[in-house]
Amino acid sequence: MSTAQETVEYAPEQAPRLRWTQHAPEVYKAMIRLDTAAKQGLDPKLYELVKIRASQINHCAFCLDMHTKDALAAGESVERVVQLSAWEESRHFYTAKELAAIELTEAITVLTDGFVPDEVYERAAKHFEEAELAQLIAAIATINAWNRFGVTTRMTPGHYQPGQHT
Repeated sequence: MSTAQETVEYAPEQAPRLRWTQHAPEVYKAMIRLDTAAKQGLDPKLYELVKIRASQINHCAFCLDMHTKDALAAGESVERVVQLSAWEESRHFYTAKELAAIELTEAITVLTDGFVPDEVYERAAKHFEEAELAQLIAAIATINAWNRFGVTTRMTPGHYQPGQHT
């Protein structure tokens, strides 16, 4: 017989390989400053969608935990966050501007061809003024750097509270 008090045993939490922020505090502080500068002038929801999409591609569980929570706290819908990993089949959830930003995020994050295709860049340039586009590119580059720290050091997801690092 099953009871309502059954406990579920999850896999043990994996400890990080390295607490890089403690060992390289000046780099961490510089990254925080870069992140703060990169998001200037960008819509907060768009900014979080870009961070989530890059983190999905890079398999950064820590950043996914952080940015999905921050997106929801900023008023983003659960549905749009969930559909983001399949945005090409779920285009109707996003604006043309958001789609251009998501596509640019993928092109910058996955540089297997060695460049960002002209058509992807041109679509983004149609929706963003040059200064905003520069900020978007900076935001995408910054989350990719964060992802590399998170994935390499295996930062542990699940403990972040929305707004904790702002």
